[in-house]
Amino acid sequence: MAKKLNLNLQNLPPAARIGIALIPTIIIIVVFFFFFYKPNSEKIKKLDTEILAQGKEIDKLEAKVAKIDIIKARYKELEFSLKVLAQQLPEENEVSGLLKQISDRALQSGLSINLWKPGKRSRHKSGIVFSIPVSVSMNGTYHNLGEFFSRITSLDRIVNIMDIKLGGGQSPGQLKITFRVLTYSAIPLDQLQKKGQGQKRR
Repeated sequence: MAKKLNLNLQNLPPAARIGIALIPTIIIIVVFFFFFYKPNSEKIKKLDTEILAQGKEIDKLEAKVAKIDIIKARYKELEFSLKVLAQQLPEENEVSGLLKQISDRALQSGLSINLWKPGKRSRHKSGIVFSIPVSVSMNGTYHNLGEFFSRITSLDRIVNIMDIKLGGGQSPGQLKITFRVLTYSAIPLDQLQKKGQGQKRR
């Protein structure tokens, strides 16, 4: 027959008794570490890595969104500038109306027109507009001329007055005034495209 092992914990040294008492706690800790903490800690690390990567991706997307806002604002500025420019540059069929406005302002200013001769249009060096010159000869006073120039500045079109020459008129206080008016018209889009295609073929 097997003998019963009769252990009396009271007879064990204090250190042994403490060790035996701690065994269940140690077992629980070991089980918790290997079966719960370690697997979950690896998942947590993986999630932290994914969160960090997603955070970086969000930062990139936010930077792109900020750039889009800047691009949109710039586009609106350019669109507005284009509208202003379009107002200042008449279409070719509107040029005659613009020249009439200029001559009307000369008459309204008290100037008499002796010569009004539109010249041949030419492509401006910018390549996007036509230059249209007009040779002009008028009679009037300094006051008339100043009023005319003031009226010209009220036009919403681009009009340059060039090569101004003043001489004595037929009567005292009168001047013979000659100058060139230079205005511009927008080149039609189809002509710009044709020119661009021609340059590509070369």
